[in-house]
Amino acid sequence: MKENYPIYEKWTKVLDWILSTVEKYPKSVRFTLATKIANMGLDVMEKIIEAIYTKRRLYILRSINLYIEKLRIFFRISMERRYISINQYEHITRELNEVGMMVGGWLKVEADRKSV
Repeated sequence: MKENYPIYEKWTKVLDWILSTVEKYPKSVRFTLATKIANMGLDVMEKIIEAIYTKRRLYILRSINLYIEKLRIFFRISMERRYISINQYEHITRELNEVGMMVGGWLKVEADRKSV
């Protein structure tokens, strides 16, 4: 595994936080919203690994951005329904923004590389 990719290392920490947090969601949403968020976090990790090991990354990176946007919305719903605190929501929003910027930078590099 190429663990020296900053986005991989960052997402590993974010995913750990996500999985720990959704475990504490109420039972009433454990198999709906919590599972959806956990699976989406795992999907982002899967896509990051795919992007690391392939040369055709643009499509994969765009799908990571889409997953991150979906996670933002699901966490906002979680905050509005009080499954997470405002502090937790602010924390995950900052983390998702940071990962989103990392993906955006990687996307720009790949797009520039493709246009050359």
